[in-house]
Amino acid sequence: MTDLNFHHLRYFRAVAYEGNLTRAATELNVSQSAVSTQIRLLEERLGHDLFERRGRLLHLTEAGRIALDHADAIFLAGDELLATLQQTGQQRRPLRIGSLATLSRNFQLSFLRPVLGQPDVEVILRSGSAAELFADLVALRLDLVLTNQPPPSDGTALFITRRIDEQNISLISVPALCPPGLTLAERLARFPLILPTTASGLRMGFDAMISGLAIKPQIAAEVDDMAMMRLLAREGAGLAVLPPIVVRDELASGALILAAELPNLTETFYAVTVERRFSNPLLARLLDQVDG
Repeated sequence: MTDLNFHHLRYFRAVAYEGNLTRAATELNVSQSAVSTQIRLLEERLGHDLFERRGRLLHLTEAGRIALDHADAIFLAGDELLATLQQTGQQRRPLRIGSLATLSRNFQLSFLRPVLGQPDVEVILRSGSAAELFADLVALRLDLVLTNQPPPSDGTALFITRRIDEQNISLISVPALCPPGLTLAERLARFPLILPTTASGLRMGFDAMISGLAIKPQIAAEVDDMAMMRLLAREGAGLAVLPPIVVRDELASGALILAAELPNLTETFYAVTVERRFSNPLLARLLDQVDG
């Protein structure tokens, strides 16, 4: 029986990601029959069908999904081997970071600072939803995920979650909306608010606080992106409910000011990895600042 080799896996991965023999053959610059032959040999070697056809597309079977996870790990290990043994002045080792799309850009920059500008590091930063990022982390397409949402604890993946920071939440806006001498309740009742959307943990904590104060807030905007909340605050659209790191530069310049801290309301930031046989050594530069 034909041995398992890189050609089998290379062709298989192309079909798995393209979902189509023709597109995979074009990407690999070979004939469609060559791709089909390699897939058949791999299926014979593994003893399982790896794809099922649905219309014009090929979809992974359960065995195919398992095979793809292992193939990704094998090719990633190969990339790491080359990066380690072929070090030259021009060689940069990739560090693949996923970040929740709504996460503060200032926070991301602060966390990544130890590796930015290093001659041996290429930072690949991808944003997305929590589900997308954790799936890519499990599939070894990412080295680490930055998030303010802990990963699911369903037992299907061995996530390693590090709590890397916690920020107090404040009311922040332009000086005209932050007059001195008001109580927190008076501010919340008098001025319009820029709030996270109801799906966020931060919003749930804020709503619970408002309920306790018996206030019906004026909501100017509900936003799922901190960068947009920052812009709205700069426009004077209302008091933004934010961790100060999001508007660090504006606070330093005086364009925005901190009107009040919200009691017992914080946002926690996490760095999430998974157990791997071949961990990216560049992660140590980032995680040392957390573990230390």
